[in-house]
Amino acid sequence: MRLDGFDKAHEASASGTPVGQNAAHHGYTPIGVVLEIAGAGTRIAFDANRLNEISADPDPSVALSGKVGSQVKIRVGNGWLLASVRNQKQDPNKLSDIIVEADFLGEGQEERLTGRIHAFRRGVTFYPIPGALVYPATSEDLRQIYASDGRSSIQIGNVYPTKDIRAGLYVDALLGKHFALLGSTGTGKSTSAALILHRICEHAPEGHIIMVDPHGEYASAFRSTGMILDVTNLQMPYWLMNFEEHCEILLTSRGDDRQLDSEILAKCLLEARSKNRLAEQVGKITVDSPIPYLLSDLGNILNNEMGKLDKGHTSAPYLRIRNKLDELKGDPRYQFMFSGMLVGDTMVDFITKLFRMPSCGRPISIIDVSGVPSDITSTVVAVLSRLVFDFAIWAREEKTRPVLLVCEEAHRYVPSEKNADGSSVGRILSRIAKEGRKYGISLGLITQRPSDLAEGVLSQCGTIISMRLNNDRDQAFVRAAMPEGARGFLDSIPALRNRECIICGEGVAIPIRVSFDDLEEHKRPASADPSFTELWSSAGGEEEMVLRTVQRWRAQGR
Repeated sequence: MRLDGFDKAHEASASGTPVGQNAAHHGYTPIGVVLEIAGAGTRIAFDANRLNEISADPDPSVALSGKVGSQVKIRVGNGWLLASVRNQKQDPNKLSDIIVEADFLGEGQEERLTGRIHAFRRGVTFYPIPGALVYPATSEDLRQIYASDGRSSIQIGNVYPTKDIRAGLYVDALLGKHFALLGSTGTGKSTSAALILHRICEHAPEGHIIMVDPHGEYASAFRSTGMILDVTNLQMPYWLMNFEEHCEILLTSRGDDRQLDSEILAKCLLEARSKNRLAEQVGKITVDSPIPYLLSDLGNILNNEMGKLDKGHTSAPYLRIRNKLDELKGDPRYQFMFSGMLVGDTMVDFITKLFRMPSCGRPISIIDVSGVPSDITSTVVAVLSRLVFDFAIWAREEKTRPVLLVCEEAHRYVPSEKNADGSSVGRILSRIAKEGRKYGISLGLITQRPSDLAEGVLSQCGTIISMRLNNDRDQAFVRAAMPEGARGFLDSIPALRNRECIICGEGVAIPIRVSFDDLEEHKRPASADPSFTELWSSAGGEEEMVLRTVQRWRAQGR
């Protein structure tokens, strides 16, 4: 393999003759030459000696140029093409050469006075030809590339490997096409999610954000900027559930029995809803209509139907539903939803409180479902998600108020096909992922197991923010969901440090590796790992602690 063009260029620059305009302006000589070109990438031969020389450069971007995950620029006519290095290997025919594969990121024009890239845009119009010279991308080049193009953005950290180039996320593009935040346990995922949401709240103080928090981590982070809703103050009316959600909670049978039970429940539920005077005003209602009804009415109607002689089957289905209904009414854990006090028509108040309309300077509502009994958690999340979707559909005539729905531990609610349990929450979140943006609903998914997520849902996310993933299946799954140009970045996912991430998709100009900003102590979620050595090296107060815990446990309160 002969690299005559590169050798001549290197000799010329070493002798002081400028090679191309960039060398004259920048003081940097070429470090390699293009060998092959394909649609999405290129093969380059780097001079190992030149890579060693620039590794001592004071500019960190130049020092890393040519290394895996770094950026280089290729001369194309009067402009520059930016590429990301994916891998390296030594040329067996010429040991002083290193052969790399690189992915094209985008192109820009050359600033006449400085030789830097400007007017950068994603995609490639003009391809280089074999023999084109390759130069290191400087921090000034990267500053121009990552600079906001005028669209409103939020700053979340610094672009790797620089210390001062700020990484921005374009808010409209990030939220308009959904986003996913992925990362193994312990990589700083919760803190990073809190950071992004804090920045969005600062950017849009009149926003409408709903976060489903399954572990009660985020209440401490948003106490001053958000509304914290948990079992003590959520007061979610049971009659807001549609028929499918009623079935999930009230029916215990399986197979043919379930079909019979659901027919009986549909008939009795419609009759109970029809008793409300609202039903008369609305006219024709369905079993799904959010019309208040009394739990006692539903119980009485079940009794009446059971007592009829012409019912055509045994009393067992009626008894099954009736017993489950009594259990829900009597169990204090379900009082946040199945309380007799929640029969009033509070739908307007509930939606205003939940969606933060008006937000009154608190644009985010954190819904802590950690205190919700585990058997109905997914139904509660389904009701909240469906309210967001139905509200958006029926508000199309109005000046729309977009809503961001953030789902922590998303793989629990939108599981992949092999883990699917047919629950209503999976269906509604999948529907929001596919259709939500038409109605102004944005979905933010946070998960540590992307391979357990429904595949179609992750592919609907326009921006993917990936922190370190330790599992091979998860890495492969994310790689399949990412755009082609980001493949080189993806190879570094297992090597990311804590609180570092790869971002690619609509929310950024080009794929970037980012070190997240530090978040102030009072804005962090309560997700820090306990220190075993510290907590196991001191004693005292254990009996009282156990006593208090048992009291709370028995009271089923927090």
